[in-house]
Amino acid sequence: MKILGISSFYHDSAACIVSDGEIVAAAQEERFTRKKHDAGFPVNAINYCLKEAGIGAKDLDFIAFYDKPFIKFERILETSISYAPAGISQFIQAIPVWLKQKLWITEIIRKDPGFNGKILFTEHHEAHAASAFYPSPFQEAAFLTVDGVGEWETASFGVGKDNGLDIRQYLRFPNSLGLLYSAFTYYTGFRVNSGEYKLMGLAPYGRPIYKDIILNELIDLKDDGSFKMNMKYFGFCDSLRMTNSRFNRLFGFPLRKPETKITQNYMDMAASIQEVTEEIMLKMALHIHKVTGQDKLCLAGGVALNCVGNGRILREGPFKDIWIQPAGGDAGGALGAALLIWHKYLGNKRNADGVNDSQRASLLGPSYSDDYIEAFLKKESIPYRRLSYSDIVNEVSDLIMGGKVIGWFQGRIEFGPRALGSRSIIGDARNPDMQSKMNLKIKYRESFRPFAPTVLKEKAPEWFELDRESPYMLLVAPVKDDKRSGVSDGDSIGFEKLKRARSLIPAVTHVDYSARIQTVKKSDNPLYYDMIRSFSDKTGCPVIINTSFNVRGEPLVLRPEDAYRCFMRTEMDYLMLGSFLLDKKDQSPVEKDVNWQKEFELD
Repeated sequence: MKILGISSFYHDSAACIVSDGEIVAAAQEERFTRKKHDAGFPVNAINYCLKEAGIGAKDLDFIAFYDKPFIKFERILETSISYAPAGISQFIQAIPVWLKQKLWITEIIRKDPGFNGKILFTEHHEAHAASAFYPSPFQEAAFLTVDGVGEWETASFGVGKDNGLDIRQYLRFPNSLGLLYSAFTYYTGFRVNSGEYKLMGLAPYGRPIYKDIILNELIDLKDDGSFKMNMKYFGFCDSLRMTNSRFNRLFGFPLRKPETKITQNYMDMAASIQEVTEEIMLKMALHIHKVTGQDKLCLAGGVALNCVGNGRILREGPFKDIWIQPAGGDAGGALGAALLIWHKYLGNKRNADGVNDSQRASLLGPSYSDDYIEAFLKKESIPYRRLSYSDIVNEVSDLIMGGKVIGWFQGRIEFGPRALGSRSIIGDARNPDMQSKMNLKIKYRESFRPFAPTVLKEKAPEWFELDRESPYMLLVAPVKDDKRSGVSDGDSIGFEKLKRARSLIPAVTHVDYSARIQTVKKSDNPLYYDMIRSFSDKTGCPVIINTSFNVRGEPLVLRPEDAYRCFMRTEMDYLMLGSFLLDKKDQSPVEKDVNWQKEFELD
């Protein structure tokens, strides 16, 4: 039984193949088109998934789409009428793409993959819930989905048991935690549906001095985590802007223009909305536990990528364990839709062992063989050295020890927004200058942005306040007290806090002593694990920097060609491309492409 799941037309389009209940392949369209957050119909991702499964479109039994377009269109139409006359202009701008494309998904699916079988449509939050529960290690658990908006729903919770999925309650548009957070993303000068993680990273530099204004003026928050937004301050129902002039007057300063200086008031706004978001997430978790009586929780939706909030649910919430879908946004809807058809629609059994998930470390995308890579290197006359497995482990760990920055390209690309040791840039977490170097000279992004650590799973409790694995980099936890440096910020505020080394691993310790942790075990990623273990044996430190192999404004590199291009146009020192080690000093100089550089200054 072969089921293709599809998500598209809003952001992060993706495709997934499920074969007899097993996740065979999943990929985001952006990786192929090189257009970040590509919302187009995922032709390339579909073709890859079919190829990985070894089938053609005619061999599929079902295609599942991750939401119901006509209900979503109904919401847009009703909202426009409700906010007339201002809302009508927004509707007029939206209607062409709906009439041309979004209302004709069945015809598009039949045309592009060439499929003549049955096409099914799930509800948006139903697909999120399925992506949270079905791949989880739990046979029974509560689930929580929170995002911007699906058809009408913006959040949901319920219970998954065996192959069943029962949604108990929804929060409905326009009351949306995702849209509330995105409004502050917009106001602080970052791009909506792209810059929310920047806002989360900015929060520790600020003070939550606007929290009371948010709770008193912008939302009416209840004890169960539900809330009602005061829409007179927001513009997303009647314009193409997230906030309006009343929002400006409420806070007393204008929205920040992109690429301008980030002043303390915007840091304080970030801290305030982050604290409110965490409070809402905790209230929701407490209510769900009370209503369902479950002791395990699964999360999905874009807000589930707020790893600071996830960490607080784990540490302070009532649940014994949580599992978070690593492709929590719309991309994961493709996976959820396919699994929903297999388990709920077709009634197939599900057996979870309580320990291992079925996400396959989220390494679900394309890989490239050493033969492919070597042919590319020879064709382009690129100097390289071929290394054995043991040489890769030893030489790369030595390079990290020597302060070098390495592009790490291995195996199948990750599904979801995080690099997990397949398409990563890696370095020494002990180096106090590494954060600034990697941000400004390699990633071409804001200097305040924190980096994540990868740590050997069995060593994580020795370095972080974390008593379980975090394979998908979706939990934030504090660095252990005995690994901290004991420095004091004194009267320092804002980015002045960046000047102090806070721990034995300063490059991955945020200014609030937290870290966004990825734990790695050998069974998930043997080469990556063994390389870090070699580094640990030589240094006594089982932690390295792991950041995504891309530059600002670009998706994760997919092909060896993408990796080499990124390597040569940044100040990375080495590239480990499959079994082939490339030294920057051996490469012919590449003329800087000014247009290529500029595209990363516009995010």
